[in-house]
Amino acid sequence: MYSNEAQMKELFDQVSYECSKAVISKYSTSFSLGVRLLHKDFINPIRSIYGFVRLADEIVDSFHDYDKKELLEGFVRDTESAIKNGISLNPILNSFQQTVNKYDIDRELIDAFNRSMAMDLEKTNYKRDEFTDYLYGSSEVVGLMCLKVFCEGNRELYGSLKDSAMKLGSAFQKVNFMRDFKHDFQYLGRYYFPELSDAGFNEKTKRNIEESIEREFEEGYAGVMKLPKKARFGVYLVYIYYQRLFNKIKGLPAENVLQSRVRISNWQKFFLLARSYVRHSLNLI
Repeated sequence: MYSNEAQMKELFDQVSYECSKAVISKYSTSFSLGVRLLHKDFINPIRSIYGFVRLADEIVDSFHDYDKKELLEGFVRDTESAIKNGISLNPILNSFQQTVNKYDIDRELIDAFNRSMAMDLEKTNYKRDEFTDYLYGSSEVVGLMCLKVFCEGNRELYGSLKDSAMKLGSAFQKVNFMRDFKHDFQYLGRYYFPELSDAGFNEKTKRNIEESIEREFEEGYAGVMKLPKKARFGVYLVYIYYQRLFNKIKGLPAENVLQSRVRISNWQKFFLLARSYVRHSLNLI
């Protein structure tokens, strides 16, 4: 009887990871491909983290016809219950709790993420101290969750790469903000960068924001190169995707960034994949 019960739980866990896989595949081709290039030990855990983050983000950004506060509070309670009990009938949370408990992901990271999601329910623009707090919870802790997985319990390695992981998560999020300016402002009435409260989005503020992103990319890249080999190629590919997206944004006038969403075409993504694979094969990354 026990063996059969264990097998059924294992089957449910497999189904849960498949649901997380579906979420990342539908919402982000870039992250999906990068995750597929990780070592097989890391694929399901990283998919589970993405699924958790994606669901919370959808609550605050997309479900306008529903009580978002109630949905988010319920999601937070369900997350806490899943981690405590080691199971959830929500497949996304079930796969996430597996990762949290296996890799000993700090609850403080999860709590910080949930606080940032709650901020999006009320805030439409951010002062500098608020933006720092929001950025930490919405992106930097996600990088730290993933780093927990990649380090596989090696606390010394985690400590040495922690700052770089935070910088990379911050850079990715800031690029997302610039890419989504039009949607965030026109449809959500929201903008994040404190510089916009003072001067609006013009060439000067655009360049100031870009300079901060460039510094974070540089610091984040140094950490990518020190990741365990099992994780390095997949993370490097996502880094390259975001670097290309950022370069496209830098090449546009501020007015154009406000008017349209910048994208990388599929053929460009596959070109970057091929070039990155060559570098990987030559042990250059």
